[in-house]
Amino acid sequence: MIEVIDCPLPATFQDAGRPGYRHLGVPLSGALDPEWLAIANALVGNPPHTVALEMRLLGPKLRAMEPVTIALAGEFSARIEDASGQSRPAANWRSHTLAAGDLLQIGSLRSGIGYLAARGGFDLPLVLGSRSTYARAGLGGIDGRALRAGDRMKVGAPPGLCSVAGATVISLQLPHAPVLRAAPLRVIPGPQRDCFTDAAWQQFLGSEFTVSREADRMGLRLDGPRLEHARGADIVSDGVTPGAIQVPGDGRPIVLLADCQTVGGYPKIATVIGADLPRLGHALPGQALRFIAVTQAEALAARREAATVLAATVASICTPGPALDLDALYSANLIDGVIDAN
Repeated sequence: MIEVIDCPLPATFQDAGRPGYRHLGVPLSGALDPEWLAIANALVGNPPHTVALEMRLLGPKLRAMEPVTIALAGEFSARIEDASGQSRPAANWRSHTLAAGDLLQIGSLRSGIGYLAARGGFDLPLVLGSRSTYARAGLGGIDGRALRAGDRMKVGAPPGLCSVAGATVISLQLPHAPVLRAAPLRVIPGPQRDCFTDAAWQQFLGSEFTVSREADRMGLRLDGPRLEHARGADIVSDGVTPGAIQVPGDGRPIVLLADCQTVGGYPKIATVIGADLPRLGHALPGQALRFIAVTQAEALAARREAATVLAATVASICTPGPALDLDALYSANLIDGVIDAN
C-alpha cells in the first residue's frame, strides 16, 4: 500500500490505454510516452504495459505503508526519507525498495513527464480493458481522477527478487538514460491537406512553432505563423487520433495527444508519425517545435526502428554494479535464521 501525502500537480495512472473503443466515443488515453512506461516497468520486472503513475511537471510526495519495490523513469530529483528522518537520493532509471514508513519526494520533472512503476503494478479496476485514467469522463485510475492527498493505492506484489540474464538480483538500473530526439517532428500530410493553401503547407514545414500555455494530455496549442485555409476552417466532423494536427479558424495549430476527442470539425493539415508521438508528451510551454514531411513508408520504418531501439534499451538493464544496495538487501529478508558458531 502506498499513501499520497501531497500531489500539487495532476498525476494519473496510465497503461497502454483503451484501443478499439473510438467508435463509441471513448478516447485512447494511456501513457504519453509508452517507451518510458515500458522501461519503468522493466526495472521492476513487470510486463511493458503494466499500469504506472504518470507524473507531469512536478511529482508527488508518497509514503510506503508496507515494503514495496518501485522504479523511477524520467529526469527529476527524488529523495527517500526513512522513519528516523535520514534522507538519501533516489536515482532515476533505477529500481528502489521502500521500507514501511519511507517517504518518497519527487521534485520538478525536467523532462516534462516521468513514470513511477511498482513491482506487480497498482491494484486498480479494469474499465473497458484498461486501468488508465481519463479524467474528462471519470474513467479508470482512482475514481477517474488525478491523485490527491489521502489516496491509498494497493500494489500488486510485495518486494522480491527479479531475474535478469538468468541471474537473481535485488535492484536494477538502466546504464544510460534515454535521450529525447531534438530533430524536427516527422509528419505525413493530413486527410484535409487540400483545405490549406500551398503557401500554408510550406509555412507549416518551414517555420518554428512554440508550445503555448494551453497544453495538457488532450493536446498542445501552438503559437507561431497563422496557417491560411484554402476554403474555410470548418469541415463535417470526422475521426481524429493522437498525433493529428488540427487548424481552427484562427490559424493556430493544435497537436492532439492521448486524451484527445474521437471526432473533430477542424481540418487536419498533418499527422505526427507514431515513432515521434512520445516526444510530444514531453513538450513544455515555451518549447520550440519544427516539422518535417516524410512518406508513409518512412513512417513505418521509423516505427520499426523505434521498437528495435526500445527492445535493446530494455535488454541493457542490469544490476547497479558491485556496490550492494543494502536497503534493498535488508528489505528482501533473505535470511530467516541465525547460526550459532560456538
